[in-house]
Amino acid sequence: MTARAHRTELHAPDSLAAHSGVVSETEHSALRADIRRLSTMLGRTVALQAGDEVLELVEEVRKLAREAGGEGGDPDAVTRRLSGLDTGTAVVLARAFSQYFQLANVAEQLHRSRELRSLRPTDRRPLHTVLERLAAEADRGAVQEVLARAQLRPVFTAHPTESSRQSVLAVLRRVAEGLDHGASDDELGALVDLLWQTDEIRPGKPTVTDEARGVAWFMEQLGTRTVPDLVGEFESEVRAHGFEVPPDPRPLSLGCWVGGDRDGNPNVTPEVTREVLELYSDRALRIHGSLVERLIQELSISTRVMGVSEELRGTLARDRRALPEVHDRFIRLNAHEPYRLHLSYVKARLENTRARIADRGTHVAGRDYLGVADYVADLGVLDRSLRGHLGGRIADGTLARALRAARALGLHLAELDIREHSQKHHDALGAIYDELGELDKPYAELTREERRALLSTELQGHRPLIRRHYGVPEAAAPVIATFDMLHEVQHDFGPEVARTYIVSMAQDVDDLLAVAVLARESYMVELRTDPRSSVDLVPLFETVEELSRAGPLLEGLLSDPGYRRQVRNRGDLQEIMLGYSDSNKGAGITSSQWEIHRAQRQLRDVAAKHGVRLRLFHGRGGSVGRGGGPAGEAIASAPYGSVDATMKLTEQGEVISDKYSLPTLAHDNLEILLASMLDASVLHKASRWPDETLARWDEVMTCVSEAGKKAYRELVGDPALPEFFTAATPVDELGRLNVGSRPSKRPGKGTPSLDDLRAIPWVFGWTQTRMVVPGWYGLGSGLKAARDAGHGEVLDEMREWAFFSNLLGNVEMTLAKTDLRIASYYVSTLVDPAQQGLFELIRAEHARTLREVLALTGGPVLLDRHPVLRNTLAVRNGYLEPLHHLQVELLDQRRRRGGADGGDDPDLERALLLTINGIAAGMKNTG
Repeated sequence: MTARAHRTELHAPDSLAAHSGVVSETEHSALRADIRRLSTMLGRTVALQAGDEVLELVEEVRKLAREAGGEGGDPDAVTRRLSGLDTGTAVVLARAFSQYFQLANVAEQLHRSRELRSLRPTDRRPLHTVLERLAAEADRGAVQEVLARAQLRPVFTAHPTESSRQSVLAVLRRVAEGLDHGASDDELGALVDLLWQTDEIRPGKPTVTDEARGVAWFMEQLGTRTVPDLVGEFESEVRAHGFEVPPDPRPLSLGCWVGGDRDGNPNVTPEVTREVLELYSDRALRIHGSLVERLIQELSISTRVMGVSEELRGTLARDRRALPEVHDRFIRLNAHEPYRLHLSYVKARLENTRARIADRGTHVAGRDYLGVADYVADLGVLDRSLRGHLGGRIADGTLARALRAARALGLHLAELDIREHSQKHHDALGAIYDELGELDKPYAELTREERRALLSTELQGHRPLIRRHYGVPEAAAPVIATFDMLHEVQHDFGPEVARTYIVSMAQDVDDLLAVAVLARESYMVELRTDPRSSVDLVPLFETVEELSRAGPLLEGLLSDPGYRRQVRNRGDLQEIMLGYSDSNKGAGITSSQWEIHRAQRQLRDVAAKHGVRLRLFHGRGGSVGRGGGPAGEAIASAPYGSVDATMKLTEQGEVISDKYSLPTLAHDNLEILLASMLDASVLHKASRWPDETLARWDEVMTCVSEAGKKAYRELVGDPALPEFFTAATPVDELGRLNVGSRPSKRPGKGTPSLDDLRAIPWVFGWTQTRMVVPGWYGLGSGLKAARDAGHGEVLDEMREWAFFSNLLGNVEMTLAKTDLRIASYYVSTLVDPAQQGLFELIRAEHARTLREVLALTGGPVLLDRHPVLRNTLAVRNGYLEPLHHLQVELLDQRRRRGGADGGDDPDLERALLLTINGIAAGMKNTG
C-alpha cells in the first residue's frame, strides 16, 4: 500500500471538505432546504419584531451586495445605500444577517452529523478500519503494548475571541433538535423569535469561573454520552480483532486549561483555580452519581437465586464498619441483594465526596473518595463477582459504562493543566536568592549558563530555599502560592486532578530547572531521600527560533542529572508542547509548519537516545493560521515515530461549539483522533519513504520555508504595518466585545506594536477583513523560489508527502475564504493613503500564492475537487458581503466621531460588535 493510499483509506471522511461542511449533493440539497426554511422564518421574525420596512431594507441590501460581487456589478452601490444609516437601524440590520449565519451554521452541523452516519457504516468506522489494519499488518505484541499505553487527551481552552454567548448557543441547540426531530414551523418559529429576543452581546466581561461553566457544559455532555460510548466501541473493536483489552484501559480522557492558564491572565489566581476545580468535580460526581443510581435500579440480583464472590462479602463487611448509617438504612430492603447494598455505600461515598469538596473538609478513608482509584476498585468488586457467577452479560451493561466513565473522567471531569510564563519563575527566584544574599551579583544579572549551573546544583541538593517561618519574599509570593495550591488540591481532590505544569516561552534549560526548584519548595519534587514527583514539567516551544532548537534544548534537559531524575520519577515520560500561534505570527505559516515538523523529528530522536518516552502536546487553534484544519490529516502528516501511544491537543473555545455541540459530530471528531493516533503509533514507526527521497524533499522544503519566511517578515517588519493593521481591522474593537477573561493584548507602552498583540487577535483581525494573511502569506514566494531554483519537478513529487499535501490543502481552503475585493473596502475607507501601499504587497503575494497553489493542485480554480463546498462558500459570501460593508461604514463613523468612545453612541458600538459576531459566524472561525 502506498503512503498516500494508506492515508486516504483512514482519513477520507476527514478530508478538508468534510471538515468544512457537507460533501454530498444529496445532503447539500437537504441542507439548503433547511436553511431556506429557517431563513424564511427569520424574515417573518424580523418583520414581526422590527417592521416590514426593515425586512425590505434587509432584502434590498442583500440584493445590492449580491450584484456587487457579480460581473459588471457596482461595488459602491451597497456603500451608498448604507452611508449615513442611523445606528439604530444598523443594529437591526447587523442582527438579521448575523442570525442568518447562526441558523445556517446549526443546520450545517446537523446535516454534517447525518452525512457522517451514512458515509461511515459500522464496518467502515475509523476505529474498525485501524484495528483491522493493525491485525493484518502489525506485530501483535507491538499492538498490545500500544493499546496498554494508549491515551488521547483533548484539552479544552477558553478563547479571547470566542464570539457566541452560551445563551445563544442554548437556543441554537434547541433549533438543531427541532430540525432533527421534525418540529413544526410554529415550534421552530418560536425558537427563532426567542433567538431574536436574546442579546448576542454579553452585558459584561466574563469571569474565569463563567468561562469554566461554559466549557464544563461541553465536557459534561461528552462525559455523559460520547466518551463512554467511544471507549466501549474501542474495547469492542479490540476484542473483535483478536487483541486483549488492557486491564485498566484509558484510551480517552479530557483535559482543560480554563482556570489553570495564568500566562497573561491576572484573573487566574490560586483561589480561582480551586473554585474551578470544585466546579469540574461537581460535574463529574453528577455523572457518576447518575450511573450509580441506574445500577441500583438494575442490579437486583438476589443471593436466594445466585451466589456472590467472597470478595464482595468481605467488602460489605468493611462498608458496614465505615458507613454504619447506610447499613442501618438499607439492610432491611437489601439483605439478600448485595449488589444493591454495596452500591448504596458507593452512592453515599460519592455524596460525601461532593459535600467534602464543597465544604473544603478533610478526607476520611472509607467514608468518601480521594481520587478515582477507590471508586474504580468498588465498581471492580461488583464486576468480578458478576463475571464469576454467570453475570458477564449483565456486567457488560451499565456497570461497564460506569467503569469506563470512572477511568476516563476520574472524579474531576478533566485534568487541569497549569501554565505560566517562564520569566515569572525567574522573577520569583530572583527575589528568593537576593534575600538570601549568597550570590556575587543579583540573580537577574546572571547569564543563562550561570543560572543553569546554579539551579542544577540547587535541584540536586535538599535544603529549603525559602525559610517559611520568616515568610515568602513578596515578589515570589504569587508563584509560590500557585505551587502550594497545586500541592494542596492534589491532596484534597486526588493526585490526577492537576499534575501538568506548562512553561510558556521556554527558551533554555534554566527555564525548566527554575520550575523544578520552585516545585521542590512546595514538596512536589524530591530527588534525594524518598525520590518522588507529583508534577510533569512541560516546556512550551512557541517561536520558530525555539522550535528550531527543540532538540538541543531537550538534550540539555535530559543531560542534567537532577532533571533526568525528575523525569524518571514521572515514569520516564517527557511531555513537550508545540505552539502553532506565535510561530505563525512571527514567521508565517510556511516556516511555522516546517519548523514544527522538524522539531518533532528532533524531539523524537533525543528522547529515544535517553530512553525516555515522548508525549507531544499540539497547541493548535481553530483557524489554519493557528494550526487548524482536519486533525486526522494532521496526525497522519506528523514525522514517523513522533506519535507514541499518547497525545494531547488543544480544542479552542472558538470551535468547541462547532465540533462538540451535537453528539454525532463529537463522537466522529474524537474517533478520528483516536484512530489516527493508534495508526501512527504502530504503523508509522519507520519512514514510508526512502531516506534519499526525504532528504530531497527536506532540501526543497527548507528552500520554500526560508523564502516564505523572508517574504512574510518583510511585510510584518514594515514600520507602517502596525498602524495599517490597527486601521484596516476591528482589532481595537475586539477588547470591547466582552468575549473572554484574558486580555487580548499584552501590556503595551503606548506606541502600537505587533509584539504587544497576542497571536489570536492577530488572526482575528485579518480574518474579519477577509485578507486572512496568517493563513497563506509567504507560501507563494516560497514555492516560486523553489521553482526558480530548479526544484519544480520535486515540488510536484512532494504532493505525495503527507506533510506537504496537508499544508497545501489547508492553504487552499484559506485562500478560498480570502476575498481581497472585500478587503479593499476596508483599506480604501479606513487606512491612511500613505500606508495603503502595503495592501499592494498583500495583493501581489496573494496572486503569487494562488498561482503556485493551483499549479500544484492542478485545478483551474480553488477547491476544484470539492464543488459542493465551493458552492457553499459562494452562498455564504452573498450574506457576508452586506456585513462587511456595514462594518466598514460603522468603523468609519466610530473613528470619525472620536475613536475609543464612539461618540458615546451605544447603538453604534452595539451594531459594530454585532457585525464582528456575524462575520465570525459566517467565516466559521474568528482567530
